[in-house]
Amino acid sequence: MADRQGRNRRVSTHLPEHIRARIDAVLDSVDADLRARYPGQGDRVQPVHTAYVAADRATADTPADWGAAALELLHRHADFLVGLDATGSLPAVRRRLTDQPIQDLRIDFEDGYGFRSDEEEDAAAIAAGKALASWADRPGAPASFGVRTKGLAAGERRRALRTLELVLDGAGGVLPGFVFTVPKIRAAEQVSAIVDLCSGLERGHGLPDHTLRFELQIESPQAIIAPDGTAPIARMISLAAGRCSALHFGTYDYTAACGIAATDQALDHPAADHAKSVMQVAAAQTGVWICDGSTQIVPDADPEAAFANHHRLVDRALRRGYYQGWDMHPGHLITRWLATYDFFRTATAVAVPRLQAYLDRRCGGVVDEPATAEALSTTVLRGLHCAATSESELLDRAPELTADVLAALAARRTPPQESR
Repeated sequence: MADRQGRNRRVSTHLPEHIRARIDAVLDSVDADLRARYPGQGDRVQPVHTAYVAADRATADTPADWGAAALELLHRHADFLVGLDATGSLPAVRRRLTDQPIQDLRIDFEDGYGFRSDEEEDAAAIAAGKALASWADRPGAPASFGVRTKGLAAGERRRALRTLELVLDGAGGVLPGFVFTVPKIRAAEQVSAIVDLCSGLERGHGLPDHTLRFELQIESPQAIIAPDGTAPIARMISLAAGRCSALHFGTYDYTAACGIAATDQALDHPAADHAKSVMQVAAAQTGVWICDGSTQIVPDADPEAAFANHHRLVDRALRRGYYQGWDMHPGHLITRWLATYDFFRTATAVAVPRLQAYLDRRCGGVVDEPATAEALSTTVLRGLHCAATSESELLDRAPELTADVLAALAARRTPPQESR
């Protein structure tokens, strides 16, 4: 054994030191670049949805009004909705619609608003900023909010920039949780222009660097496959210099541009699935969220059919790893929260015993790897963040699964012993 160990030690010295140093220099640089480009999810909590309200209909009371309208629809169709409720979550949905119906809201100056006179949009932009400022201190208001401007094409660019600046003027500056969404992104170079816009507004308004953040709305085939055949979204994220919060999918512009007939344009069309899969892979581990698009089927003419369709689409998106989506009608809030609570309550019930077995190093019929423990713990954390389950309920099931332990497993760190 001593001779064999000695030979191993001698073999380990055969690699010249300058070669080892060269390898370390190359790979250390690669490690640093990968850490910068793929920092992981971080501590930000992703909302389950983004509600869109046209600028001419948005007021300080919009979140409360949507909650009240959703509650009225829930009570009117309670018998039907019970049939969609797989985990007894309707009481929790009622509380959510009462306490904080909307997590994230955009006042829309694009397709939902259309083209108006400059005077009319100027006034609407200032009013939007004031509404946003009123939400910042109002109980039950959205935790995050902002606007969707018009796009960056030549015919809309001036108006988009002016509207954004007037919104900030009306709000009295950049509020905590503020983000703006830029639609119809078609080329990576457009992102560099958005970064310049943010820097210019920060300097002009005396704001700290990196105060402004934005979202990119992916609704063009050219954003998925560039003219040279590459997938440009990864470059878009890189050019955003840490300012891009999320990628939002635009269902109808994208499918229309792909030549899909209007009767077949939907979130679950294969063309939409392909685009969202590209977005998902490009944004993986970057800390940039993926947000599913919208459905135009709302609970007006046939509420119960619309409820069933929206609940199905939300559940489908969650199972594909799209944890946020658009809501365009107060009735969408009901099935958004119901499908979300059902999904995370069911997923948590499966995840908890597997995580406990992982901590105990038991098999339990399934041998889980660190990557699986990461995914399981991330799912449980998402369920906690959206209030599908509470920390006390979780600790009743598994006292070792504290928030600190879950966070450590999600980051692939060794869980703190004191929590165990």
